[in-house]
Amino acid sequence: MQWLAITVATVIIIGKVVAGLHYADFGQQLLYMQKLFFVIAAALFFQVLWGHRLPLITGPATVLLVAILAGTGRGIDAIYTSIAAGGAFLVVLSVTGLFSFISRYFTPRVVATILILIALTITPTILNLVLTTTAAETPLTNLGFALVFFMAMIAADRLLPGIWKTTMIVWAIIIGTMAYLVVVPAEVWHDRGQLGLVSGFFSGFTTRLVWEPGLLISFMICFIALSINDLGSIQAVGQIVTPTDMKSRVNRGITLSGLSNMLAGFFGVIGPVNFSMSVGIIAANGNASRFTLIPTSLALMAMAFLPGVVAFIWNVPAVVIGTILLYIMCAQLAAGLMMAFGAKGFSFQDGLTIGIPMMISILVSYLPPQVKAGFPPLLLPVIGNGFAMGVLAVLILEHIVYPLKNSKE
Repeated sequence: MQWLAITVATVIIIGKVVAGLHYADFGQQLLYMQKLFFVIAAALFFQVLWGHRLPLITGPATVLLVAILAGTGRGIDAIYTSIAAGGAFLVVLSVTGLFSFISRYFTPRVVATILILIALTITPTILNLVLTTTAAETPLTNLGFALVFFMAMIAADRLLPGIWKTTMIVWAIIIGTMAYLVVVPAEVWHDRGQLGLVSGFFSGFTTRLVWEPGLLISFMICFIALSINDLGSIQAVGQIVTPTDMKSRVNRGITLSGLSNMLAGFFGVIGPVNFSMSVGIIAANGNASRFTLIPTSLALMAMAFLPGVVAFIWNVPAVVIGTILLYIMCAQLAAGLMMAFGAKGFSFQDGLTIGIPMMISILVSYLPPQVKAGFPPLLLPVIGNGFAMGVLAVLILEHIVYPLKNSKE
C-alpha cells in the first residue's frame, strides 16, 4: 500500500501537468491518464521480475517533461515519436555497451548540474500551475495558499519521523486538496458526468510517425540524462540490497527503461524512469523485498481500466500539484548541490562549471515568446529548451573550458 500510494502520487503530479498541456477536453485528459497508469504499471512489473529485479519504484520521468515543455506547439505526434525514438536509443546504448562509454563523461559536476537544471527549467510550469485560476479565486489567493502549504510541507519534512516522512507527498496531496476545498469550495470536485465503471483506452495511439530533427536532438539529450538517473537509482538501491551481478542488473534495467519508453511513445504518454526515492522508503519501513511491488503494479494496472477512479484523482487542484512539484524540485536542487559541494577540493572553477549553465538555463526558460519566435524553426526545440542548452553548456565547460588536469579524478 505504501509503494502504491507513492507511485500514484508521482503519476498524478506529472501526468496531470502533461495531460493539461496537450488537451483542453477532459475526456482526452482522462484517456491520457489511463494510458499513463497502464505504461507505468507494465514498466514496474517487468522491471521487478526481469529488469533490474530490485525494490525500485517507477514513475513518469520529470526530465522528459522538460523536453515536452520545449516541444509545445510542435505537435503531439512529433513529441511522442521522439520519446519512442529515445527509448530505442537507450536500448541500443545498453545492448551495445556504448552506455559505459558515454557515462564516463557524466562526472559528479555534470550530474550535479543536470539535477539542478531540471529543477530550474520547470519553474515556469510551476508558476503557471500555482497561478491557474477560475472565477472562484484570484492569483493572490492561490499564491497565498501555495506559500502557506509549501511552508507546512517544509515543517512536516523536518518534524515527521520514518514512514510518515517518506510518504509525505501522499499526505500532502490529500490534506492539501481538503484544505483548498475549504478555501475555494467551487474549484474542486467538478461534475465529470457519468463515467462507466470499467473502460478501455486502446485508442489514439501515436501510430503516425512524425520526425522533427531539432525536437529529436532535444529529447536525445534528455534521454541521456534519464539513463544517468536510472543508473544512479539502481546503484543506490543496490548498495542497500547488495545483490549479485549488479552489472547485468544495470544493463537489464536500462534496457527495459528503453523498451518502456518505446511503449510510452507508442501509447502517446510521457515515459517512465526508476526513482531514487526508493532508498528512503526502504530505510523507513525496513522491507527491501522486490515482490511487494508486484501487487503495486497490478493495482496500477487495474486503475488504468477504472475511469471513475482516475477522474476522482484528477480533482486534485492545480495549485496543490504546483506546490508539491515545487517541493520536489527543491529536493532535487538540494541533491545536486550536495553532489557538487560534497566533492573534495571544490574550487571557483567548479562553481563556474555549474553556475554558468544554470544561468543560461534560466535565461532561455524565461525568454519571451516573441523572442523565441525569431529562432530558426529547425533549432528552436534545442536553443529554445533551457534544459538542453544548460546540459550542452556544462559538457563544454567540463571537458573543454575547465577540464580536470588529472582525468582519473
